[in-house]
Amino acid sequence: MKDNGTHDTVDDGSARTDGGTVTQAAQSHRSTDYLDQEVNLLNPSTPFMRDHLRVVWTGFVLWALIVFGPVTLTAIAPDVMTTLIPALGFPLHYFLVALGAPTGALLLSVWYARKRDALDEKYGIDPGSVRSDGDADGTGDAAATDGGAQQ
Repeated sequence: MKDNGTHDTVDDGSARTDGGTVTQAAQSHRSTDYLDQEVNLLNPSTPFMRDHLRVVWTGFVLWALIVFGPVTLTAIAPDVMTTLIPALGFPLHYFLVALGAPTGALLLSVWYARKRDALDEKYGIDPGSVRSDGDADGTGDAAATDGGAQQ
């Protein structure tokens, strides 16, 4: 494999990016000042907030069905859930609550992470650009976590 030692560099020695392609959603996301936007869970003010809220509510409904579905079905039809349909030698309601709910929660976590990554890509958000020292834009100004008091 050929190693190309020539790269476009800036005077300080760091490599330049080509800028990549930016979608319309990413451009409008970058131009939105989220600190001035109203936060309303019933009527989000930006497209990113609307899409993210849709993912959150869908996940919440799925979680409620996974966790409370077997319990509700056992209350509605106890004979079917306890004696008529055994699963691996256990009553169906026990099997669904003991194994189905934790497995469902794990699968929902994976689903949410994938949906959130897709949203980040759609709106041009790069989670890798935020550094661990709290300096996201490279200016050296970190947010005050003590309520804004300067020391």
